[in-house]
Amino acid sequence: MAETVLVTGGAGFIGSFLVDALVGRGNHVIIYDNLDAQVHGDGSGAAINPAAEFIQADVRDRDTLAKAVARADVISHQAAVVGVGQSMYQVERYVDVNTRGTATLLDILVNSKHHIRKLVVPGSMSAYGEGRYRCPRCGPVAATIRSEAQLSRGDWELHCPSCGSELIPVPTDEAKSFESTSVYAITKQDQELLVLGVCRAFGLPAVSLRYFNVYGPRQSLSNPYTGAVAIFMSRLKNNRAPLIFEDGNQSRDFISVHDIVAANLAVLDDERADYGVFNVGTGRRVTILEVAQLLARSLEKEIAPEITGKFRKGDIRHCISDPSRLQTTIGWQSHVTLERGIEELIEWSDRVAARDSVDHATEELRARGLLLG
Repeated sequence: MAETVLVTGGAGFIGSFLVDALVGRGNHVIIYDNLDAQVHGDGSGAAINPAAEFIQADVRDRDTLAKAVARADVISHQAAVVGVGQSMYQVERYVDVNTRGTATLLDILVNSKHHIRKLVVPGSMSAYGEGRYRCPRCGPVAATIRSEAQLSRGDWELHCPSCGSELIPVPTDEAKSFESTSVYAITKQDQELLVLGVCRAFGLPAVSLRYFNVYGPRQSLSNPYTGAVAIFMSRLKNNRAPLIFEDGNQSRDFISVHDIVAANLAVLDDERADYGVFNVGTGRRVTILEVAQLLARSLEKEIAPEITGKFRKGDIRHCISDPSRLQTTIGWQSHVTLERGIEELIEWSDRVAARDSVDHATEELRARGLLLG
């Protein structure tokens, strides 16, 4: 008999693709999602697989969640409010949904009868803060967040505290300490630590997957708090220049939602991943400017990005994954190139409306003193 998988946030960007994959391999899937208006609008366009069971409810609704848990064999806890900048002025909401929602799930698991065999929770690269760096003269350096004084001078890169040399970003492995610089990042750290700590104590196998910068179809093009790729796409579809902070040379690791789903399926089925923490990224360093330019070329739009020279408090400069632990533990590796992933995103976007709300979101940050320069 096929297992029942409960996917919280199962109508969301990543969750919906995971649901499709689980249904495709024969699982009975319970989608548990509140259809948050910031992500889904009126909900009419939500990607809800008709072959799955759908429960519209909040992860803080203990009674409804407990009933869903009681019928499941495996839980993929994808539910979360996402938005680094917004989290800094919606502190209670982010902590309540992400941290308390996860605590509610765990409280059900340790105080109720169930037959859950594994729980998977997404961590986030945002909890690392700055990635790993090395100094060309002094070797590895533990980088700290850049000061406002430095950023106000337009001095964007990090420097060695010993010799002052510009630091070189290197892949970030899971052993790096957390240096969260946003409320969102703190709540993702909370989710991971809560799940692994509680599940280890009660002998319930759990896995944390630290997602890097995920992009792909179904990522809302009308949500100005989502990832850079979707935000830039929304601007370009409205014939407006993507807005880039600092000088555009800050870099990230962009990974396709399809590779994220493959990693989730792999750890669900493999006991070697139990109680582990794994980066899910490509290991490829790409600048924000390069992403904006690639999108414009792929859309065949001659719109250059607007490099504002402004900066957001708490932003990091570079963070690229070292995905080798997941590769060596269970054999997973990424397969979708950024170029192919962007092609797929553009094909999908032709059928989707994109409301550009970036100016509003940017003004909110500026009004609260979180955007300077």
